[in-house]
Amino acid sequence: MVLETIWFFLWGLLWAIFFITDGFDLGIGSMIPFLGDTELEKRKMYNAIGPVWDGNEVWLITAGGVTFAAFPMVYAVMFSTMYTPLMLILFGLIFRGVAIEFRENEDSKAWKLGWDICMCVGSFLPALLFGIAFANIFQGIPFDSNGRFYGDLLTFINPYGLLGGILFVLLFLSHGAIWLCIKTDGHLQEKAHNMILKIWPTLLTAILVFVASSRYATNLLANYQKNPIFYSVLLMAVVAIIAVRIFVQLQQYWRAWFSSAITIFTCTFFGIIGLYPNMYPSLIDPSFHLTAHNASSSPLTLTIMLVVVLLFIPVVIGYQVWAYCLFKEKVSEADLIY
Repeated sequence: MVLETIWFFLWGLLWAIFFITDGFDLGIGSMIPFLGDTELEKRKMYNAIGPVWDGNEVWLITAGGVTFAAFPMVYAVMFSTMYTPLMLILFGLIFRGVAIEFRENEDSKAWKLGWDICMCVGSFLPALLFGIAFANIFQGIPFDSNGRFYGDLLTFINPYGLLGGILFVLLFLSHGAIWLCIKTDGHLQEKAHNMILKIWPTLLTAILVFVASSRYATNLLANYQKNPIFYSVLLMAVVAIIAVRIFVQLQQYWRAWFSSAITIFTCTFFGIIGLYPNMYPSLIDPSFHLTAHNASSSPLTLTIMLVVVLLFIPVVIGYQVWAYCLFKEKVSEADLIY
């Protein structure tokens, strides 16, 4: 029971770290055709995420690997029921990665425009679909005891699912715009600054509406009602998003970025805490729910994995901290690769 609970929250933690780290480059990628008015500004946007974007996606691989190894039944049912959305996310991430690497191979405007579109779609689509996917997990998926899915792609396009998608897009756009304020200066930084201020009221509204909707569309608040101390997570989310607005106004962009990271973390754990012990609930019958207890690997497997994680995750974190410190300076014209 203890090992299963530990791995459940480690699973949630890995997803939260992925959303925090990869969220800002998904946000920047979504904004490139709209925020980058000139070729120089677009190249600065690419270079703002260039040194770190692939390292950020390590956390996606880690979260997926943990799902496979620690909760194989969840992995199997999730990838069969959400096959189409997950494949769309995969293709989006592939096109985004290719766009980053290939855009500068030709000097043609049409070539660069095409890759800018791939970058935008390949960033926006995963941001939207991750939000839709997790919102649908929170409210439940129509599958039976054999993991057979009763629905199609349109099953996920419901009001609560779309609200989750919109929330994720807004979180990542704001997170990305703050990163641009950190990494750039001049007119591009000013535009990113103004975008945060424009997005912020809508983002705050989306958070409040999503939490309120969760009361009616999901069973997430049951754990909060049993343990009111968990409401502190929601309080932290509100405090953090207010801090984002204050720090951006004061042009203290690193503090704003960390406040945004806390917002994403608490929004993710709002759902993780509410789900427990369920991991993949069924809309058809509660007896079909996949939980941290009935869908986990053996205690021996979980123990071995825990030792491996405790040994190697600090190495990954150390590498990423080193990479961020190495490329901590603002992007200048001299940094652009010709």
